[in-house]
Formats: sequence, structure tokens, C-alpha cells
Amino acid sequence: AVSRETELAQFRDGLPEPAALAGGATSRDALVHAFVRALASRDTTALAALLLTRAEFAYLYYPTNPQAQPPYNLSPGLMWFLLEGRSRRGLTQALEQRGGQPLRYAGYSCAGRQEQGENTVWTGCTVQRHQAESGTIVEMLFGPIIERGRRLKFVGYTNKL
Repeated sequence: AVSRETELAQFRDGLPEPAALAGGATSRDALVHAFVRALASRDTTALAALLLTRAEFAYLYYPTNPQAQPPYNLSPGLMWFLLEGRSRRGLTQALEQRGGQPLRYAGYSCAGRQEQGENTVWTGCTVQRHQAESGTIVEMLFGPIIERGRRLKFVGYTNKL
């Protein structure tokens, strides 16, 4: 059996240690608005800049995440693999179903807030959109939001469309 510290050191091998989150936004409102604009214009470069990087995951997010702790003890490699796979699928789905068209954004809300070390993680976030036929609809278009220092980014683009 390999210790958690050894697994984390191996996962971090070759990654630069970030001092803080880079890119993203300075508020949840700004982050969600940037996401809505980027999705409506199918701007994958902008969407990537709003997302947690592997190095940020390894050094800033993983160490204090409850899934990395007992009783779960997910290894950093497995946790990143699952997060990245769900995020890739979610982004592809969002781009296919909502990309390149006005979203008619009406607002957003986040149901949960968790303090994880220096991180605040906002969960259960949904977006409200105006839809002519049925009024306002509520959708999960992205996953959790991490706030650290004065920067915010999406942990992933897992969604339920």
C-alpha cells in the first residue's frame, strides 16, 4: 500500500506549485456571467480559463477536500480522473445543447457552502433561464465553484441538462 502523501507527491511530480488560483473571476457573479457569455459564444478558450487546472487541483483543492480524507481516501489520481471525465462530458453536453445561442440568463443560485481549509466551495449551483414556451427554467450547467483568496473558478463542468 502506498501512503496518501506518496500518492500526492507522485501526482504533483512535474506540476508547478501555484500560489493562488489564476484566471477565473473575483466574484461568483462575475464567474457565472463569464461562463454564460463563453457558452453562448462557444468560446472554449474562455471556458478553459474559468476551470480549475491540474496543478491547482493538486496543491490547492485536493489536500482539504473531504473525499481525500477518511473514510473516502480517494487518491489524487483517481479523484482527478473522475472529476476531469465528468467535466469533459458536461462541457461537451453543454456546448452541444446550449452553446452558440443566447441563454436568456435570468440568474443563478448555489444551495450549499462548504469551508475546506482556505477554500470555500459552493455546491448545488443552478442557472435560471427564460424560456418563451415555459417561463423560467432552472438547470445545473456547471459543478462546484471554488473560492480561495479573492479568486473563484469552477471545479468542473459536471451538469444535468
